[in-house]
Amino acid sequence: MAAKEEEIIIDKDKGLVFKSESEMYAFFEGDIDKLEKEFFSQRKKTDLSEKTFTKYEDHLERLIEDPDEVWEDTALTEHNNLAIFIKHFPKADLYHIALVYLTEDIPSFIYLHFPTKDIDLVEYYRKGENIYDKIIDNKLGAIEGDSLFEGDSLARGLYEAMLKLRSSTDIAEEEFLSYAQFREEGIEQADEIWRSNSTYGRPLVTFIKEFTLTNDEVFYYLSVTQEDEDTNTHALLFSFPTKDEQLVDRYRNGENLQADEVVQESSH
Repeated sequence: MAAKEEEIIIDKDKGLVFKSESEMYAFFEGDIDKLEKEFFSQRKKTDLSEKTFTKYEDHLERLIEDPDEVWEDTALTEHNNLAIFIKHFPKADLYHIALVYLTEDIPSFIYLHFPTKDIDLVEYYRKGENIYDKIIDNKLGAIEGDSLFEGDSLARGLYEAMLKLRSSTDIAEEEFLSYAQFREEGIEQADEIWRSNSTYGRPLVTFIKEFTLTNDEVFYYLSVTQEDEDTNTHALLFSFPTKDEQLVDRYRNGENLQADEVVQESSH
């Protein structure tokens, strides 16, 4: 006599208990089809080929266990339960996204998952309510008074871009807060101030100052702000320490300003 197949429990409280995988997938078929059509309508031909997707299957477990972001959009599925898990994988230089059913905040069914190098597609799936953000929740580089601390999307995007450019031997992100004491001096007594036009509307202005500690440790402290040209004041987006001269050079672009030409920065 054949052994009885174990039940598959997705959400016991809602009666989502299935006798087989085929029964489970039949139940979710409508949502899966809808989400797949949406995905294919949004992805670009220049993005990763579907033939390569299997190369990145091992990303899924890491994504589910340690996402960078989780968004919840209950209106997208028939069963009003959809969470979007997003994680960046620097070594592969891509993102992996999973659309899942949550049971008590734990993914219990995966509608769809895929890798992508298209930041526009990643941005598209940042929708609904942001229920988890590793940067904001862990506050690794967010300091009270800056836009990153408040969860501002522009600040977060620019901060993430900075993290991708950092040398692996640079100051660890976990240590950023121990350098926060240098922020005020780094702005008020900056060695360099650079203004650059951006695609985000208002210009970005970066304050750079070099510091030498008593143990002869040399590092730079950078504060990235967004300028209000009408009042010549600056909203602080985020700030960070670095020993990476090449990273500092990336922020030396646009117009080089003198410190006395800039009104004292005002935080977010």
